[in-house]
Amino acid sequence: MVWPPQPSALGTTLDVVGVGEPMLLLQADPPTTLTTATSVSVDVAGAEYNVCAAVARLGGRTALLTRLGDDVAGRRVLAELSRLGISADLVDIDPERPTGLFLRETPPDGSRQVAYYRRGSAAAAMIPTDAARLWSDRVPRAVVLSGITAALGPGPRSLLEAVAARAQEHGIAVVVDANLRPGLGQVEAAVATLRRILPRTDLLVLGDDESGPLLGATTPDDVLAAAARAGVGETVLKGGERGSWYLGEDGVPHHCPTRATDVVDTVGAGDAFLGGYLGARLAGAPAGGAAWLGSELAAAVIAVPGDTGGLPSGPAAASLLTKVRRSATPS
Repeated sequence: MVWPPQPSALGTTLDVVGVGEPMLLLQADPPTTLTTATSVSVDVAGAEYNVCAAVARLGGRTALLTRLGDDVAGRRVLAELSRLGISADLVDIDPERPTGLFLRETPPDGSRQVAYYRRGSAAAAMIPTDAARLWSDRVPRAVVLSGITAALGPGPRSLLEAVAARAQEHGIAVVVDANLRPGLGQVEAAVATLRRILPRTDLLVLGDDESGPLLGATTPDDVLAAAARAGVGETVLKGGERGSWYLGEDGVPHHCPTRATDVVDTVGAGDAFLGGYLGARLAGAPAGGAAWLGSELAAAVIAVPGDTGGLPSGPAAASLLTKVRRSATPS
């Protein structure tokens, strides 16, 4: 177990690698539906991509371990990685399979609808040998794994287990974001994979709608205790508008209220939270300060449309990070 991490300024080495699938996103502007829209916005999104974007905005060095197709969608993803300061050094280009794509709409009733086109994608074909790109001279301080990647198929599931199995010998912290998405299917297989990884997990972040399937617990006290029994080093439970819960240095569960005031688009909130929390912990902030920073970034993201557009500027993010390193409970 390599958690909690030794405090170190972000950006002095490779801080975080996300293992997953960035996709091209076509979105009808709310409240338009895809059946009536005459235009759509074009963006790039994906859970691990979003987490890396948040850590990079805090000043961290990040990279994605993934596969992209040799197509226009893949080139757009590469361009966005460069724009956000996420390294593409661990990206493999697959000449046979396409880059993943998904569509999103938010009808007038406020419900969000997503359609995925990722079956047979380049990232869905990842296998354990893709992990070889991680074991280089520039190993990261932490690697982010998620239930979304586990839902892509047996190859990606085997890849996650291979990464978790070897991370400790390379001094890499294993960070798991549950991200159980029924819309992707294969939820039971994803849950089974994450359960096998839990004993090797340094930091687990999950929503209270995911804790039941994964840990058999729902209340904050029970979830944090169940995760510890499963072998997890540190756990944060998210409750949306109800905030988050974590174990303080006193070993007692603590609550961090949400920082959100304006809610426009909740997509990407959990990823921004994890990016803020993880970046703060790597920089030496205590769990309470890390939860506060995660909530700040989540609140900024949901105040505007899109998954990463609301992230604070580099200087503003650096100021927030300095604040949490100096105080366990910023105001």
